[in-house]
Amino acid sequence: MKNSEDLKKLVVSMGADLCGVASSQSFSEAPSGFHPRDIWSETRSVLVFAIRMPGNTERAESPVPYTLLNGMMAAEVDRMSLEISRKLDRASIGNVMIPSDDPYESWNPVEMRGEAILSLRHAALLAGLGRLGRSGLLINKKLGNMIQLGAILLDRVFEPDPIAEYEVCPEKCSICIDECPVSALGGKSTIQKLCRPLSVSRNSKDFVIKKCWRCRNLCPSCRGVRN
Repeated sequence: MKNSEDLKKLVVSMGADLCGVASSQSFSEAPSGFHPRDIWSETRSVLVFAIRMPGNTERAESPVPYTLLNGMMAAEVDRMSLEISRKLDRASIGNVMIPSDDPYESWNPVEMRGEAILSLRHAALLAGLGRLGRSGLLINKKLGNMIQLGAILLDRVFEPDPIAEYEVCPEKCSICIDECPVSALGGKSTIQKLCRPLSVSRNSKDFVIKKCWRCRNLCPSCRGVRN
């Protein structure tokens, strides 16, 4: 595998809809303990990829289809990460997989705030896969916010992709902020203590049900940035 283009062609051939590379040096603003090199000191580049969420599940009135899709998408990205890692091993490229969702170690029970070991949305931003909307979600120009992200740390320097320069939120749009039923969005970060009880609730059967994703499906750029 000679260069970034070879690397990205491999990942796309394995089912990714988006793929980009970020230099580990570009994570200078990552909090202490959450930098790629804090996870693995040999990191030189970060491979970031995404798959599109199929269908129109975000439009369903019942929360069950979205809950199912959300879990399956995370599992599919983790499965892809494993297969990509095996391919990288065969090419003698050292690598470390990052979970698409759980698990993570950082948890504040008072604020109900969890922090993944690597912010995938910020990694995707640095790898050129999209921009962060006012909802805090990563939005890709063509695929919108209905994507699931994955990342793999690499011990080799690959040419990084430029950060995307397009805008993803219509001027003065605040639909996601205004329509949040618990006022958990402020344009930059999410107040997890407010968001989590509704977005990840547990019913009497002890099933975890995602009951809210309005910041995703009400976004004008949900399925791609409109002109």
